[in-house]
Amino acid sequence: MIIQLDTAAPAAPIVAALAALGYKTTEVNTQYAHYLVGIGKAEVDIRRLGQLPGVRDVHHVSDDYKLVSRKWRTRPTLVDLGDGVQIGEGGLAICAGPCSIESEAQMEKVMAHLVANNVRLMRGGVFKPRSSPYSFRGLGLEGLRDFHRLARARGIKIMTEVMQVSQVEEMHDYVDVFQVGARNTQNFNLLDALGGVDKPVLIKRGISGTIEELLSSAEYVFSAGNERLMLCERGIRTFETASRNTLDLNAVPILKEKSHLPVIVDPSHGIGLREHVPAMALAAVLAGADGIVYEAHETPETAASDGQQTLDFEESARLIRNLRRVFALRNELE
Repeated sequence: MIIQLDTAAPAAPIVAALAALGYKTTEVNTQYAHYLVGIGKAEVDIRRLGQLPGVRDVHHVSDDYKLVSRKWRTRPTLVDLGDGVQIGEGGLAICAGPCSIESEAQMEKVMAHLVANNVRLMRGGVFKPRSSPYSFRGLGLEGLRDFHRLARARGIKIMTEVMQVSQVEEMHDYVDVFQVGARNTQNFNLLDALGGVDKPVLIKRGISGTIEELLSSAEYVFSAGNERLMLCERGIRTFETASRNTLDLNAVPILKEKSHLPVIVDPSHGIGLREHVPAMALAAVLAGADGIVYEAHETPETAASDGQQTLDFEESARLIRNLRRVFALRNELE
């Protein structure tokens, strides 16, 4: 169960009451609220708990992932990045940019493209986890500082991947959204560390991860104190070899049914084939996605990484127009 306490209420009396009922409790303090998560098997009349001093609300949640479950929070989470940039149900967030940040000139060209198409969120990796140690692995912290400086001058928010606990603090002031990549979805030390920051976190589904494992990863961050979370379907590894991954669009409505968190889809990694990225992005919108993140570069053929799944600026501009048209159609259908 989840017990929401008044902000200043002491937890000890409620913890004692739950212990007497055979429940183990975990105290969770986030940016917005004070909770107790109770784990136990005994039948409890939650109405009696709700009458205890300091208790604001009580919810019975049977899922292993409790705080991110929609069973207790029926109102969907809205992640506000500031300056009018919001991600959540009822809107369609678009985030585009290169797989890797390569140079200041490259960033300026991508940002000009985004501004021209009224896109306020840019993705780009400065620390890149690569399958080969000989591949380009990013510009590091100096590149991130440049990324932040250029984006701020143009009113753009930035999302970039954090790979290890030691990077969280040094990246903090230069990031609007921390991205947890597929390889780190179950890096629980990193998830705990991101629970201690007041910055939004986007968690990508693991390469072979289940929907429940993705939700459990989000639970780690929430339970450590950070409610500003987003879930990202980016394709999973299956027996199919015709595409880079298998983009699981089933996950979109299932995640939205199970969780109150925004659901984002990454069609670039999902299919890995440039010519099919737009089709999968549009399908994701119709499936109910709250946002799309994809890779764009002036000349994908010369990109330092993932050029085979990256759109050029003309393709990107066409996709942005069509995403907005399909989103408008989805609203009409609803």
